[in-house]
Amino acid sequence: MNYENTQTLSDRQFKRRFGVHRPTFKLMVTGLRAPLSRYPGRPAKLSIENQLLVALDYWREYRTYFHIATDWGVSESTICRIVHRVETRLMASGRFRIPGKKRLLQGFGEVEVVVMDVTETPIERPKRKQKQFYSGKQKQHTLKCQVVIDQATLEIICLDFSQGRTHDFQLFKASGVRFHPQTMSLEDKGYQGIARYHANSHIPYKKPKDGELSESERDYNRALSSERICIEHVNRRLKIFKILAHRYRNRRKRYGLRFNLIAALYNHERTIAAW
Repeated sequence: MNYENTQTLSDRQFKRRFGVHRPTFKLMVTGLRAPLSRYPGRPAKLSIENQLLVALDYWREYRTYFHIATDWGVSESTICRIVHRVETRLMASGRFRIPGKKRLLQGFGEVEVVVMDVTETPIERPKRKQKQFYSGKQKQHTLKCQVVIDQATLEIICLDFSQGRTHDFQLFKASGVRFHPQTMSLEDKGYQGIARYHANSHIPYKKPKDGELSESERDYNRALSSERICIEHVNRRLKIFKILAHRYRNRRKRYGLRFNLIAALYNHERTIAAW
């Protein structure tokens, strides 16, 4: 499926195949072309468009380098270099970035509600320091990502990362994320104690030991859950790229770069078409 063959696909099929719409793909190609002068050397065997298709295919399906290399008629090392080069150049282009933590402190004007949650990606069992990556909730070794979104627009504002053993609230404290006093934040039970850092935060009532929640408390929890469900939808949309959903086989130091890049692509996709 090279770039010439993709012209036969409808817009919907292109989105299903590669995870992005055509306008986003064209913008990514523009971002890849801009810094070419800084990478002298022998011309690549694959065109810029085809290199981008290779990277999208890798993120979308997360097949091994060997399987993708046999499709394109190149070596595994070539596919690895292409994927890394595309990721690095897209980040360097500055076209795909998320707003960041400063946006939270500035406030949102008319928009005053953010939702925060942690999602996990399973990894292969580490050779060293296995306990640091073991998530008791998932019963496997994972990497954690804290996601903060704008409830009204579903835009991803910032991300922070940690090892699977880190508690959600500990990740919040270590991340340095702080909200504007007028911003309302919605969290789950993993953020018990967040009121000390942000008074305008809302978490579910926790069932007391040897007791039951009152009817009003259960109603509150259901209402809060319905308000927070949007962040689960965002996590699902990010994980259409199987590199974030399946067992992560690559070096962990590049996980944050890939998650940030895919989150920025998601933010851009919201502006061009409805999900």
